[in-house]
Formats: sequence, structure tokens, C-alpha cells
Amino acid sequence: MAGRPRTIDRDKVLDAAEAVVTREGASGLTIDAVAKEAGITKGGVQYAFGSKENLIRAMIRRWGDTFEEEVMAFAGENPAPETVILGHIEASRRTDKDEASRSAVMMTALLQQPDQVAQSREWYNSRLQGLDPSSEHARRTRLAFLASEGVFFLKSFNLIDLDDEAWEEVFGDILALAGPDSAEK
Repeated sequence: MAGRPRTIDRDKVLDAAEAVVTREGASGLTIDAVAKEAGITKGGVQYAFGSKENLIRAMIRRWGDTFEEEVMAFAGENPAPETVILGHIEASRRTDKDEASRSAVMMTALLQQPDQVAQSREWYNSRLQGLDPSSEHARRTRLAFLASEGVFFLKSFNLIDLDDEAWEEVFGDILALAGPDSAEK
């Protein structure tokens, strides 16, 4: 009787890849390192993803999808562009230390993939696209979004020290910038 082929759990491999990058940095991400971390063969990783580049793309896609789900949970159904951005700011605000570290790892991996940089540029532009530049509220919302991304990445890359209290103060200020009702959500 022939044995049943083993199924590779792609999420387990992605978890292993994130662990490798978190521990060793983006330069430590190799098919071999991921295979060892996941407890499978190099061929198993290649079977699941084909190449290191595809593995990175899958990591970034999963990270982005998870974050987008959080954004939309805050924004609600059929939100206006300003509401989506406020959801984005709130999701960033609630990011814990591990998620911030994972975000830095994903951004480092992303920057090594020109096609991913282009996709991220398109994503950022589309996030801002629905805002009406003739509206003061939309302009303040855009500025709040850019500020939240800046402080998020400064902290994620350990370029600024903010304790929990300072983090909340900064995000309170950012949400207040977007509108008088935004800070209380």
C-alpha cells in the first residue's frame, strides 16, 4: 500500500519564515532556514511556495490581509474613505510589540522585492485616493494617516522610544487631528 503524500501546511511554513526573519533578519531568510524551522525538507518549502521570492510574497500578503481585516473591523461595512483611514490609524494604534516587530520584518522583506514595493506604492496611493483634497477634513485625515504611518514605522524599526503612555498620547493627537469625533472612537 502506497503511503499518502504529506500535505504541507502553508501557514505553518509562513509562521516558520516569520520566526526566521524575526530572529535572524531578512538576510537570514533562506529556504533551508525555513525548512529547519518548520521541521520539513527544503523540497517541502519549495513545493509549497516554489521560490524564496514567492515565500516572501506570501508572507507579505498574509500580513497585509490580516491587517486589512483589522482595519475593516474598525471601519465597518461600506465605509467612507475617511472612515477607512481612521480604521487604519486605530488598527495601527492597537498594534502590540510583537506585531510591530513583525511589521518591521515584513517591511524589510518587502523592500528587497521591487514588485512588492510597487504594489505597496499602489496600495498606499489607493488608500488615499478617495479623499477629497478640497475638503479640510479629508486633508486632516490624510495628514493623520501619514503621521500614524510615520510613528508606527519609527517605533517598529526601533528608531524612537515611546512607552505605552506616550504611544497612546501620540495616537490620541493623531486622531484628534483627523477630526473632533475621531479621538473618542
